[in-house]
Amino acid sequence: MSLIDLRATNLAREHVAHAHGHHQLILATRGATELSIEGNGERITGSRGCLIPCDHHHEYLGDGQNRTFVLDIPVASLPALRDASEMERLFDRPRFFGVPPRLNRLADSLMQQLESCPALHSEIAALLLRALYLHLESQPLSEQGAAYVSGRDGRLDMGRLDDWIDRHLAEEIRVEHLAAQCALSVGHFHARFRECLGMTPLAYVQQRRLEHARTLVNHSGLSLGQIASLVGFRDQGSFSRAYRRAFEASPSSERG
Repeated sequence: MSLIDLRATNLAREHVAHAHGHHQLILATRGATELSIEGNGERITGSRGCLIPCDHHHEYLGDGQNRTFVLDIPVASLPALRDASEMERLFDRPRFFGVPPRLNRLADSLMQQLESCPALHSEIAALLLRALYLHLESQPLSEQGAAYVSGRDGRLDMGRLDDWIDRHLAEEIRVEHLAAQCALSVGHFHARFRECLGMTPLAYVQQRRLEHARTLVNHSGLSLGQIASLVGFRDQGSFSRAYRRAFEASPSSERG
């Protein structure tokens, strides 16, 4: 393997589980891939990427329609890189990170360059890594993709959980997804959640879906069907019934 190995690929609908002796960056320009690192999972999309340090077990399953940058850096090659200290900081821990639109546009442009001129893969990889490093360094420490663990006092990191839930409202959310954000088993997470909040995790997710829906009902021009879809209901009827149970009024009557 060269100092930096960058490739543009499509991650197929095939479950892969492994660990390897090199650092890895996964960054998508379109489509999605379900990926977990040591049991902590997220969805890799154009707005979410991940950094996997060497020897960390990870699993992934692509949607078959993604276009994804996979960048490998052998640990032995780090000292030879021009920005070796920056690379060591990038891969100091496994993490998922937000990809802002400007970085996604840059990645998309670089992918086109890579596909048209593969010989420039080292230069393109260096530019991509530099842009990512500057982006992450500009973020507050609380947003830099810290490990998904609960606090030492036994409390759950609800800010992190809320952020994850809000980014996945339109999707199916299962308890195991939430437990993975806290590096806990499903049973341990469920028990701790009920102890801390007095409700089940799925009841909390439903509550959050409906709170977001109520904001959209009162402050947007979206149709009720569109709102239902955005917050994760399969149809407008089930959305309206849940809304009425929660707020003792139908969404159409609140809209007036």
